[in-house]
Amino acid sequence: MNVVELTEFIVKSLVKNTDNVSVKEFETDEENTILIQVLIDQEDMGRVIGKNGKIANSIRTLVQASSYLQDNKKIRIDIDNF
Repeated sequence: MNVVELTEFIVKSLVKNTDNVSVKEFETDEENTILIQVLIDQEDMGRVIGKNGKIANSIRTLVQASSYLQDNKKIRIDIDNF
């Protein structure tokens, strides 16, 4: 499972509106860095961000650990709503 699929799986497990989840990968100017953009419904922002950003940081940690095991690239995850 690549990092985009993993991110999408985790986010869809947390939200109510799974149809309104979009996860895309973008290359960045920084070397060995991948940007993952997560778009979700406004209602689900609290479920994905969490109190003080704890859930979002946990998602970032899991995806970054997976990346280090696979291809050793740094991952940035941006979470936004539609």
